[in-house]
Amino acid sequence: MKVPYIDGLVPNEVVTAQFLVLSKETRQKKTGEPYLSLHLADRTGEMEAKMWDNVAEVMDTFDRDDFVKVKGLMQLYQNRSQFTVHRLRRLENHEVDLADYFPCSERDPEEMFAELKGIIGGLRNPHLRGLLEAVFSDSQLAALYKIAPAAKSIHHACRSGLIEHVLSLCTLARLTASHYPEIDLDLLLTGVILHDIGKVEELTYARSFNYSANGQLLGHIILGLRLIGQKFDQLPDFPPKLRSLVEHMIVSHHGELEFGSPKLPAFAEALMLHHLDNLDSKMNAIRSALKRDRHADGEFTGYIASLERSLLKKDRYLHGDQPTAVPRPAMEPKKPVEANQVKPNQEAQPVPPPSRTPGPPGAAPDHFPRPAPSERRPEHRPAPSTLFGEKLQAVLEQKK
Repeated sequence: MKVPYIDGLVPNEVVTAQFLVLSKETRQKKTGEPYLSLHLADRTGEMEAKMWDNVAEVMDTFDRDDFVKVKGLMQLYQNRSQFTVHRLRRLENHEVDLADYFPCSERDPEEMFAELKGIIGGLRNPHLRGLLEAVFSDSQLAALYKIAPAAKSIHHACRSGLIEHVLSLCTLARLTASHYPEIDLDLLLTGVILHDIGKVEELTYARSFNYSANGQLLGHIILGLRLIGQKFDQLPDFPPKLRSLVEHMIVSHHGELEFGSPKLPAFAEALMLHHLDNLDSKMNAIRSALKRDRHADGEFTGYIASLERSLLKKDRYLHGDQPTAVPRPAMEPKKPVEANQVKPNQEAQPVPPPSRTPGPPGAAPDHFPRPAPSERRPEHRPAPSTLFGEKLQAVLEQKK
């Protein structure tokens, strides 16, 4: 097993390690000499790297998708982690264990596939269950579905990321459908499981993740319709109108025309699929961005292009550079209505400011803890902040 991994690198420590080259560019310094701009990866993540010296000796000895052994130093440059390569050597395939280099889900793909088959077996609609069983009885397609990433870089960009994303959506689908009784859960789950199936052909993932020729020409929506169309042809008794609903969920799941959907979601399950898909992808993108930026200074990340914003590092904002566990207040006996309430701390905490806490079901989203009666000023008036305010406060007190 290789060590260290990218997620174990710390700033200002010289290391020798092995990585997969995701990208390689030869550029020029102001002096005209060449330098290398690299993107390196292993199964725990990715990082930018630069090689400034002795470049001519190695620049033609390796290329993208090669494995390299490097000696260098992790540093922070413009508040972003960057690895400076001092020495580099290309590795042969027999020198590496491929499992060390490809980002992969923390869950076992066979375990996830067994969970997926259990969900399919639990569908009550025989036509939808038969369709999904026909899809995954194709051993070649099932093998690809187990290891495909959900995206090239934005979210769940790891081996087995697709099935991990789908299972997360299945959980969200069950939770939300239970709140809306008009939702057909079997139809929603079918859309969840099939919406991104074209990713198995859109992306290449033997080494680094990229787009296949058909992926660039057609995209995963069209490729997904092709795959499902072949399975529909094996089910002559499948209701034509139900087929149209399934196909519509695939073509509309991006939600907007400008995001690549040929059609806007036109019924409840299709719209719910779009929003759940967007929610799960955004939450995974946030988690990945915060992990990549963990060594950089400051309370905000750099600009995240996929999210079109910088992100607050909440733990650092609340607790400083050394996050500490915040003790929970003593719990009162559970009451049905108050099961999800969090009791505010009794002592004022100057740093951080009081955080937003969930209120009882139905409470407004901006519910904040109220101060204890002993801490409130008369008639809940705020403390005066100017000389005029102090005089006005004195007049009001005299009139009481």
